[in-house]
Amino acid sequence: MEKLKENIIKIYGSKGENWLAGLPRSVDQLKTAWGLSKLKPLSNLSYSYVLEGFQGESPIILKFSPDADLTDKEARTLDAFKGFGAVSVLGHKNGALLLERAVPGTLLKNSLPKENRIEIACKVMERLLQAPLPSKGLFPHIEEWLAAVDKEWDLPKEHLERARKLKKNLLKNDSAPEVLLHGDLHQENILSHGNGWVVIDPKGVIGCPIHEVWACVENPQQDLKFLSAYFGYPFKDIAGWYYVRLILAACWQAEDGLDASRFLALAQSILPMIEPYSS
Repeated sequence: MEKLKENIIKIYGSKGENWLAGLPRSVDQLKTAWGLSKLKPLSNLSYSYVLEGFQGESPIILKFSPDADLTDKEARTLDAFKGFGAVSVLGHKNGALLLERAVPGTLLKNSLPKENRIEIACKVMERLLQAPLPSKGLFPHIEEWLAAVDKEWDLPKEHLERARKLKKNLLKNDSAPEVLLHGDLHQENILSHGNGWVVIDPKGVIGCPIHEVWACVENPQQDLKFLSAYFGYPFKDIAGWYYVRLILAACWQAEDGLDASRFLALAQSILPMIEPYSS
């Protein structure tokens, strides 16, 4: 809970403090309105207040965010992915989401040998990418996200310049039909459910399928080669976009006043992979 408080106040300031203070009342109101029981917060909360519990006998997740626009978009994205491997939206109100709870809900990151997890992530991704493209205007385009790389941030200049050049060159190769992307499909957003896997916490963005693969990478040295072979993307495109997205993530951290060092360290570590293509 302390990490959640720290992040919320850094990002939202006094609005975040007021939101935190009002959480107990918000929980009580929705507990009554939606007939919920046995609610308890999850551990390791970071940017949203998330509880698990029951609606009748059905396991549920109750999720709160100080940014109602984010929960609106998450609900729209999950509805768009309905039937293609995402948890279901059961209710949506004033910055709160009532969601189907994955059971047993083991994170992909915490299951199976590491070398098998990337293949599971690819299969989950393939299923999501089959969802119909939503109506125009419901979701941002990936180029809107990538525009953040062109701004000035308190980040190493050489990384920003390299990411800008790579982005410009790689966008010329984006010829595949556009789809709805999860946008943050890392292995903690893929959970076991029955005999399969489902996704949670989508961001919702339109773009070519190659833009979905970066977040699931755990070991760049092995996983980028696997992704290239699995999907048939040129390795230079996979590695280049991975680098660009790491720098984009660092830009977003800088925008929110958060620590970008993890993303910068990963970007630095893969420079030998991309230097032949970024000069």
